[in-house]
Amino acid sequence: MRIRTQDYNNVTVVELQGELDGDLGELLQNTITDIIATHKTGIVLDMSSVGFIDSQGLEQLLWARDYCNENKRGIRLAGLDENCAKILEITRLENEFDRYVELSEAVKSFA
Repeated sequence: MRIRTQDYNNVTVVELQGELDGDLGELLQNTITDIIATHKTGIVLDMSSVGFIDSQGLEQLLWARDYCNENKRGIRLAGLDENCAKILEITRLENEFDRYVELSEAVKSFA
């Protein structure tokens, strides 16, 4: 799993590449906490290059959502492929996140 970040005004896009699994844990947490410390309005997780999410990956997504909520910041998911969307549906987490097909729409949602 690789992570890249890019800022768009008051929003940071976190591009995730690979499988969202236990190997991501500390890296994603450090990235999210660093972004929150910069007082950005929100975070968009660009999931367009993620093909699979395991149970630990789901835990990381829930942790990121909770951490953002605790710090009064928004978080959105963008670009989920059919497989990842199905995983969220099967685990009944599809309504736990604001999801957008297009990255640009997710970023604009913070305006």
